[in-house]
Amino acid sequence: MQMSFRPFSRAGRPLTLAALSLAILGSFAAPQSAHASAFQLHEDSAAAMGRAYAGSTTAGGDVSVVANNPAAMSDLKGTYFQADVTAINFGTTFSGSAHDALGRPISGNGGGDAGTTMPVPALFFATQLGDKWHVGGSFTVPFGFQTEYDQQWIGRYNAIKSKFESLDITLSASYDVTDNFALGVSGIAQKTSAELTSAINYNAVGLGLVNQAVAAGAIPPAAGQAFAQQVNTVVPPGSDGIARIKGDDWAYGYQVGMFWKITPQDKFALAYRSKISHTITGTANFTVPANVQALLANPTVAGLLAGAGGVPFTHTQGTAPFTTPAVATASYWHQEEKFGLGMDVAWTKWDSFKNLNVYYANPAQPTTTEVFNWKNSWYIAIGGDYYLNDKVTLRGGLALDTTPTSTATRDPRVPDATRQLVSFGVEYKASEHFVLNASYAHIFVNSARINSTSSTGDVLTGSSDDYGNLLSFSAQYKF
Repeated sequence: MQMSFRPFSRAGRPLTLAALSLAILGSFAAPQSAHASAFQLHEDSAAAMGRAYAGSTTAGGDVSVVANNPAAMSDLKGTYFQADVTAINFGTTFSGSAHDALGRPISGNGGGDAGTTMPVPALFFATQLGDKWHVGGSFTVPFGFQTEYDQQWIGRYNAIKSKFESLDITLSASYDVTDNFALGVSGIAQKTSAELTSAINYNAVGLGLVNQAVAAGAIPPAAGQAFAQQVNTVVPPGSDGIARIKGDDWAYGYQVGMFWKITPQDKFALAYRSKISHTITGTANFTVPANVQALLANPTVAGLLAGAGGVPFTHTQGTAPFTTPAVATASYWHQEEKFGLGMDVAWTKWDSFKNLNVYYANPAQPTTTEVFNWKNSWYIAIGGDYYLNDKVTLRGGLALDTTPTSTATRDPRVPDATRQLVSFGVEYKASEHFVLNASYAHIFVNSARINSTSSTGDVLTGSSDDYGNLLSFSAQYKF
């Protein structure tokens, strides 16, 4: 998403409080997206990660089902506490070129590795209420991302820092309809926040204002040509500022699920998580170099700005409607004496993320729309457990995760592409009450083609090469 102000055109892609969608998360929680597409995260269970999240809600013994399918709490007999933490190491490097709206090359470096390493925590509690009822609560991070490029890189007008995260507090309940079939429901309170920065190409802003003034008949073409030369002298290319935006919002959603013990060896579960609609509210701040302040004070420019209703590049508030997507998941598990095999298929309804509309308190900043047109994505995993002995379980899994993005609308803030995941894990049962898990996964990411245009017409063209490493630990205590 772009974050520079463009006060002269409603068709531009200005200061976007956006990314907010960012969708708008990679993933603040975490970089880009660790295992799931775009800024979606699923790093809430070390045990499930060991098998690439296959059998995530049917393998049994994992309290993360409180957040992922409440009906599966039916399989937890007793009272449980579980804490998980996943270290996500994500890297992304860009190669390509950039030019401004006039075709002039933009100076700068390649941006360096824009990835990061950071932890994603999760906490779970579940208990029985009688023979048929189970209740639980959790704290998780289902969406998030973070990328940060060098401030002098060639794509600085498109993005510098992007940090987005959604934090969920979930309360769940399940009811055993029969000995083999359960239904569950969850209420979700979600806080979504974002912090975004980018450089402002003030040279392009000035030239754009001149072009608009000529097109509107405010000044004759000859005077406009002379004025453009003055802009290039007073505010030459490279006269940059920084736009920084922060915003957050609380919103609420739900989840429903079913859990079915088909046979003593086979289990199947379905879950649907609702979309959660936010109105992100935040503030925007700008740095304005002295030469740009002089341009804004020019009588002709000041007159044009007065007609716009105010002065741009000043502290302002803004709002942006943003929705985290709905997710449907099917999970299957087959159990044998020495091993278990599972499969998960998840569908994320990213096609609800078509446009990001941003509304500004500053009247000089018109409402703007940024086009994303993401498509729905699929996550398919297969994996299993091998019971080495009564205390040690070994795990492994493979997964394919498709991307909702395309070259036409892909942005360097979220350089997402289809990925493949390979994982391994081990469980140690220290006692009848205490269990430890550790897992590692590597993510192979397809090259992500980027053809991104900033709010001032600066074009970034090339590709991002990404990778991911996940290291997860959990401790579970059963009373």
